[in-house]
Amino acid sequence: MAGIPDALGEVRPGGAALAVPSDADLVARALAGSERAFHDLVRRYERPIFSLIVRMVHDSTVAEDIAQETFLKAFRRLDTYDLTRKFSSWLFKIAHNATLDHLRRPGLDTLPLEAHGDDEADLASVLADEKSESPEAGAGRYDLARALDRGLRGLRADYSEVLLLRFRQGLSYQEIAEVTGQPLGTVKTNIHRARKELAAALGGQGWHLTD
Repeated sequence: MAGIPDALGEVRPGGAALAVPSDADLVARALAGSERAFHDLVRRYERPIFSLIVRMVHDSTVAEDIAQETFLKAFRRLDTYDLTRKFSSWLFKIAHNATLDHLRRPGLDTLPLEAHGDDEADLASVLADEKSESPEAGAGRYDLARALDRGLRGLRADYSEVLLLRFRQGLSYQEIAEVTGQPLGTVKTNIHRARKELAAALGGQGWHLTD
């Protein structure tokens, strides 16, 4: 079945699967001159990076431009990456800074964020139980996804960012602090306040966010 070998890693003739290279391995190969290695890093992170940016700027076209800028900057600065750190945190920091640069531009006018299909389903999985495959459960997840999207749109950009980094990307509080450049205590406070505001927004739509 198409797609299964991708999930397991590269497959040798005879069915033996190769281990999926780590981010550090791909970075090392890219620094050695492999364009394919950097392309693999882009494929690995293009969706998470876009998802983070689009929730901050509320404009998919702008988000695509900033994501492209992020990967271009990452490519140019790849030799500055510290292999002892998580590559994802380093990359998210570049995206964070590029997005803030955009949001700080005078006279900025952004468009409302429309639905983004699977992105909403993935984000909704933070709260929804995906184990059930019944049509009713699927419809419920879709409704929750739309409610989440509306709730996130109502949050400050920095609040929606920390929620996505924490619950969508699985970053630790310390890693989020490194990405955003905020003190650890500020990160924890912002996540708490963001969850509280999101819970209130969802509550107004008939949903309840539990701790």
